[in-house]
Amino acid sequence: MGRTRLVGWSLGCVLMSACAMPPTGAQRAQQTAQDFNLDSRFGRNELVLPRVDPTARDEYALHHRAWGTGVRVADIETMGMKPHGDADVDVYVHVSWYRLEEQDLKSTTLKQSWRDKDGWELVAEERLDGDMGLLGEAVVFAAPPQSRPPARFPTVRLGGESAGAD
Repeated sequence: MGRTRLVGWSLGCVLMSACAMPPTGAQRAQQTAQDFNLDSRFGRNELVLPRVDPTARDEYALHHRAWGTGVRVADIETMGMKPHGDADVDVYVHVSWYRLEEQDLKSTTLKQSWRDKDGWELVAEERLDGDMGLLGEAVVFAAPPQSRPPARFPTVRLGGESAGAD
């Protein structure tokens, strides 16, 4: 009977310690990226910019300056991660967005590169797929082709003197 209690107690300790294990580096990276993207969606730049590597902050701010003004982000979803060793990870993010003047929902997939430097920091971001313009890329709008000349109607003038009046 004593041995059964000892085995039960040991198993309980193992299970409790497994539940209390600190998150792995990849788990911390995933949580940081999710929090970062949620904050950036809602324009919380005071929480976003400290998580961007200092050497990449100016470029990040330049690429995101239209967010909240000319570009509205409808949704951001983390699609997956690809670790490169213990301190580097790529996070793939799907962004649904629209321009205020167009109101057409667009979709862009981004690759965010993160590095653990005493805490996870975004070091680079690029568009992988989807609509251009989310990160400030130049977008050229083409006018629809003219298949016929614009309609012209005769000019009618109201008022004034008539041609046959004395």
